[in-house]
Amino acid sequence: MQSLDLNAIGMGLGVNYKNLEQKVGEKMVKYGIIGAGMMGREHLLNLYHLRSEGAAVVCVADPHLPSQKISMEFAESFGWPLKVFSGHKELLDSGLCDVVVISTPNMTHYEILMDIINHPKTHHVLVEKPLCTTVEDCRQVIEAAKKRPDMLLQVGLEYRYMPPVAKLIDIVNGGKLGHVKMVSIREHRFPFLVKVNNWNRFNCNSGGTLVEKCCHFFDLMRLFVGSNPVRVMASGAIDLNHKDEMYDGKVPDIIDNAYVIVEFENGARGMLDLCMFAEGSKNEQEISVVGEIGKGEAFVPENIVRYGLRVEGRDGVRTMRAEDHRIKYDGLHHGSSYLEHLNFLSAVKAEGKKIPAVDLNDGLTAVAIGVAAQLSIEMGRFVSIKEVTS
Repeated sequence: MQSLDLNAIGMGLGVNYKNLEQKVGEKMVKYGIIGAGMMGREHLLNLYHLRSEGAAVVCVADPHLPSQKISMEFAESFGWPLKVFSGHKELLDSGLCDVVVISTPNMTHYEILMDIINHPKTHHVLVEKPLCTTVEDCRQVIEAAKKRPDMLLQVGLEYRYMPPVAKLIDIVNGGKLGHVKMVSIREHRFPFLVKVNNWNRFNCNSGGTLVEKCCHFFDLMRLFVGSNPVRVMASGAIDLNHKDEMYDGKVPDIIDNAYVIVEFENGARGMLDLCMFAEGSKNEQEISVVGEIGKGEAFVPENIVRYGLRVEGRDGVRTMRAEDHRIKYDGLHHGSSYLEHLNFLSAVKAEGKKIPAVDLNDGLTAVAIGVAAQLSIEMGRFVSIKEVTS
């Protein structure tokens, strides 16, 4: 994560919970963050910018001492008193928070989620993607959560909230393109970043690149086509990245490029074009949705959306800049994490009258497509979703 000038982004002022409660006219919603690495600190920063909406981070848990230290420094710069724990169980038992954000390494999600669900105190949960690294673990979390209707659980598939993506979703849902037939998503970007203890270099920890990174795009495909996946075909490899690295005598096994085709129940098809050694790209994500009567496109981070109708041809294509003026902090994901938190905070405040925007079944399906794609690369054939979910 690049260094941040806290003063430059207005974080030098102290925060007093009682004063804020008086200002917003309601009780503060107190958050605990489990996992204080790069994404944990990203959540901390986003929630700081939601303080006027009634959000406050009161505690974090992480066994990694350097991550603890950096989080404490961030919180001190905000004027937020922050309790630090070395483990998630201590944080849960403290009773300090109402909401928990899970931003730990992927392979730890299952255990932490089960401990939260089985804890006597109610904690609402926003868990980073992927929900879990295996379909079976996702399924067990869903079954356990059925016994806790008092809890809200949302999966952090925040790409839905990126302004150009959200605008394209609105165009599709408004029927402007007709029945969607094809979705193409290209992500050309930089390699995986360095994480604590290099956990993201191995499939056994991350679930594999197509689970860890690309569950975002499989989730978007489902949204655009309005249907569930049937089968997946993929081709991918480790061509350039991390091949000269070694950890505990092992070379990383995560793929750095792939093509993935997803077929859906309603006959629509999606394609992912992933390249993680394409730093020389103007846009990191380019999305194309083609329906019976028109085509729409979204470009990130250029924040441009285009759509046109077949009958109007090229001259009729409309181009617009996508912006969401609610965003107070762009962060690492172009404002989508801020909007994700704003949405989830609203659901928490509604006290059962509003459901999470991205539920556990959404999380499971995105993982299942990724698992099927990884298996397809290994087996060299189409893999049905039933094959990985039954």
